[in-house]
Amino acid sequence: MSDTPVYIVTGGAGFIGANLVATLLEREPGAMIYVVDDFRTGSYANIVEALQRKALPSFTGTILSDSVSELNWQPALVGLQPKAVFHLAAITDTLEFDEQKMFRANTEPFTDILEACIECDVPLVYASSAATYGSPPQADTHTPFPLEAAGQPNNVYGFSKWLMDAEVFRFFKQRESNGEPLPHVVGLRYFNVFGPGEARKGKMASMVYHLTNQVLDGKTPRLFKMGEHERDQVYVEDVVACTIAGAEPNIKPGVYNLGSGQTTSFNAIVNAINTALDLSVEPEYFDMPEEMIPTYQHYTCADMSETQSGLNWAPAWAPTDAMVEYARLIARERKASHITHNA
Repeated sequence: MSDTPVYIVTGGAGFIGANLVATLLEREPGAMIYVVDDFRTGSYANIVEALQRKALPSFTGTILSDSVSELNWQPALVGLQPKAVFHLAAITDTLEFDEQKMFRANTEPFTDILEACIECDVPLVYASSAATYGSPPQADTHTPFPLEAAGQPNNVYGFSKWLMDAEVFRFFKQRESNGEPLPHVVGLRYFNVFGPGEARKGKMASMVYHLTNQVLDGKTPRLFKMGEHERDQVYVEDVVACTIAGAEPNIKPGVYNLGSGQTTSFNAIVNAINTALDLSVEPEYFDMPEEMIPTYQHYTCADMSETQSGLNWAPAWAPTDAMVEYARLIARERKASHITHNA
């Protein structure tokens, strides 16, 4: 058996996945990474750029350009003997309303992955979502979302992720009823993730990304009236760190929140961008489209208490500090690209 650490990252050519691949290689330079990605929304360039940002050598792992449903998981795990599987592949477009498409991509393949990892005793860390909460009572009282508040999503994306969590809960309940230890499975409900590497997400990129680019284009940043919506914004570096922490030994298996544990208003995002770029732009406010109101999460905040106790992890970045850092990076990259194109 080789001493080379092996990891499988589904969705490894996406925004968070590529950052995860780079951080794994930063921590374990000799690791062998298998990226499973159908490249529906991901790109090889995300991996290349994530490695460049960390000044790491070129990627020499393996790309499996299949959907997760096409991989024969149990033989693959037996053959590769990975230290962990990180399952991030999904349709993440919250405005995708094709329910059959969403369930086929997100929910249906998950049982095979879950069963294979449990059978082969391989730690599994998977991406759930804050969309599983919908608009719980805590949104009205502006208090953090406890884990038990999930289950009534506002859209099919959130429901597809909730069904993944429910599958894990069933496995756990069965193990507990049989007096067996829980398998090493960790679900992470990602809140609003932002940071380097999200440019190819298009309309699904973060508000920080879109508003920064609007300002750099000389445009007025546009916000829903009156910019007072509050979201739990979490930096991608923290998301990657917590995702890796979920695969560490001696953690408590379970489903956890992954956010900053605090809220940032949309107005505060503009303020952070002004600080980063040394500007004083004022936002333009407009009415939210009527069709968005029933499914829009006007407030989100992760209760991070169980994450800290179960995974021994807490965020390192204050959201607005990370936004300032990120907006400056976007500005530097745009300037460098402009110079290159005009050289």
